[in-house]
Amino acid sequence: MTPRADHLTVEVVDLIGTVVARYHEEYEHAASRHSLTGAQARVLSLLAAEPLPMRRIAQRLKCEPSNITGIVDRLESRGLVERRPDPADRRVKLAAPTDEGRRTAEALRGSLNFAREPLSRLTVTERTLLKELLQRMLGTAPE
Repeated sequence: MTPRADHLTVEVVDLIGTVVARYHEEYEHAASRHSLTGAQARVLSLLAAEPLPMRRIAQRLKCEPSNITGIVDRLESRGLVERRPDPADRRVKLAAPTDEGRRTAEALRGSLNFAREPLSRLTVTERTLLKELLQRMLGTAPE
C-alpha cells in the first residue's frame, strides 16, 4: 500500500497543478492570437531554439512522431518552418524555423505574461531558488 501523502505535499502538488493549468490556458490563448494551436506553438518554440529531427521533437514533447509530422506540415504550409537536410547526416531531415517562424516564436514568448508578472514579485534570490528547486524535482539540476 502506498503511504498517504502529508498535508504539505498535497498542498504543494495542488499549487503546482494550478500553475500548470493557468500556464496552459494562457499558452493556448497566446497561440490562438498568432493563429496557432497550442501544439503548433510548442513545436515552433522548440525549433526556435534549434532545428531538430521530427523524432527528437516527438521525444521532447512526449508524443507520437506521426503527430509531429502533421504539425510541421501545417507550420510549413504557413511559411513558419522548413525541412532541410541535417549537415551531420544527410539522410535525416531537420525541421527548422524560417525567419518568419523565429519572429512568431519570439512574439509568442513575449506575450506570455502569466508567469512573468507573478515571478516579478519574487526577488532574484527567490527566483533562483525556485528555479533550482524545480530543476531538482525534474532531475535536471546542474551537478
